[in-house]
Amino acid sequence: MLRTFKGMAGIVRTMVVAGTVSGAIGLSATGAMAQACGNTGGGFDAWLNGFKSRASSQGIPAATTASALAGMSYDQSVINLDRGQRSFKLSFEQFYARRVSSSLISRGQSLMASNAALLKSIEAKYGVPGAVLISIWGLETNYGRGAQGGKSIVRSLATLAYDCRRAAFFENELVNALRIIQRGDINTAGMRGGWAGEIGPMQFLPSSYMKYAVDFDVNGRRDLMNSVPDMLASTANFLKGHGWKAGQPWGPGTANYSAIREWNKAEVYQRTISVMSTKLAGR
Repeated sequence: MLRTFKGMAGIVRTMVVAGTVSGAIGLSATGAMAQACGNTGGGFDAWLNGFKSRASSQGIPAATTASALAGMSYDQSVINLDRGQRSFKLSFEQFYARRVSSSLISRGQSLMASNAALLKSIEAKYGVPGAVLISIWGLETNYGRGAQGGKSIVRSLATLAYDCRRAAFFENELVNALRIIQRGDINTAGMRGGWAGEIGPMQFLPSSYMKYAVDFDVNGRRDLMNSVPDMLASTANFLKGHGWKAGQPWGPGTANYSAIREWNKAEVYQRTISVMSTKLAGR
């Protein structure tokens, strides 16, 4: 979730950029990272040793870092994916036709009906209509049934943090991934997702997870991997945190469209969320 969209400077979603928490994490070490980063895997081990020290200075326990990074290696496939993105260069019409099908709309309508009470309670608290949340869920991972990614999030983030292109951004995400592990929301083995470090069906980056994830089902964990209440409410919390106005429209030029823009920096993605949400809302 911008988040910046994958492959753009600034994906959240990344995308990518999502609202970051502890934005200074890793930034104070930008100079050191610039000296240690690399465009091949040759210096990865040396960089990893330096990162462990920087993580410690950010309050990550040595035991957490050692466990999460045990046996860590450079993943060239992640770099290949980062360099090979093309879909965000499509026109809106091309992108929408590729991403939104009649079955995606039909499934979204069904999910709105089966989760009506949940969506109503989320809107009451955060002001974000269910149609918007369901649209994002569908577009991100086809409601959890699409390619969420099966890569080690820690390994992917370590590879991207070592890569010179966006080292500071992804080192911040790696530190936040370790914080999630440290807190016990997800263990290292379960920290698997998208190649750019996205977590769960809504594709949260770790920094956004740390700042906006909520325990809406009140079971003691902020679980954006498996809990539908948590992941939908957390998405609503993200949008509210970026200026969503309850009861207001979400088309281009509105405050709510600006909130959608913070979810994903790609204009075609923003317009697709807006149009699909309108269809699901029956407007």
